[in-house]
Amino acid sequence: MSGRTPKNATNTRLFERVYEFVRHVPSGKVVTYGQVAAAVGAPRCARQVGWALHVNPEPGVIPCHRVVNREGRLAPAFAFGGPDVQASLLEAEGVQVEGGYVDLSKYRWEE
Repeated sequence: MSGRTPKNATNTRLFERVYEFVRHVPSGKVVTYGQVAAAVGAPRCARQVGWALHVNPEPGVIPCHRVVNREGRLAPAFAFGGPDVQASLLEAEGVQVEGGYVDLSKYRWEE
């Protein structure tokens, strides 16, 4: 190779950083895809963050249900059961979900 990192290795490192960050989001709080991307040093990679969470290897350990879009909307295709399951998981932690949205001014986690 020409000194470049293979794309799958880059994605693997990004995914690992995403998983490590999301593990630290406390119960009862949410973060946005963009917020995660910025926190792991990839501010223009919100979609990749979404994909990393979609293929989450440890859904019970890595709380991907605590990640929402920039407007507080739940994932329409939440990988582990759809938006109703995501809402139920959040509500069980005390996060109020109304019409598929979370109030970011109230529930956003600022590390």
